[in-house]
Amino acid sequence: MHTLEVEALDLGADVSAVGLDLADAEEEPVLGAEAAAIWARVLPAVAGETAWALDFFSHLDRVREYCERHGLDYRAAAARLVVVPAPEVAALESLFARFELETFGARAGDRLEGGDAALEGDLARHGVDAYHQAFRGYFFCAVCDFSAGSLVLLSEKLAAAEVGRRVKLVLAEQDVRLVFPQTPAG
Repeated sequence: MHTLEVEALDLGADVSAVGLDLADAEEEPVLGAEAAAIWARVLPAVAGETAWALDFFSHLDRVREYCERHGLDYRAAAARLVVVPAPEVAALESLFARFELETFGARAGDRLEGGDAALEGDLARHGVDAYHQAFRGYFFCAVCDFSAGSLVLLSEKLAAAEVGRRVKLVLAEQDVRLVFPQTPAG
């Protein structure tokens, strides 16, 4: 059985973050199709009813080619950014499996509707580091590093307990145990 550890992260006084780590019984990151199936359900569950999208800022030709070949909507944003709006679970699973070795971003919130030229320009130049200054304007911004079994949510609206509540059902369907690490007594 796999575990998804959900915990509040201390990334500094100016950042509110929740880390999600997907591991197997030996505490190694879960990879491949199995991981893609889990992450493809976790990310939409965290977003809930909020509009969300993926942000790719490297290997853009491969991302565009993949989207075109698989009939996925995408938008070329800024000079070096591809935005893929909320694919269905099956398409998302395939996309995550294909790009699991890449680090990319995700964001959820009303600002997606009209585009966010300032953030998208910063993402094109700085990658996920751009989320540090922008996450407060979104429901969440996320760093997807699935090769390390990791999803980091930057959000002032989501605490670890709320993230756990949102993903609990989809994890049960995937036979994944939800874990909140013990904090040492002070």
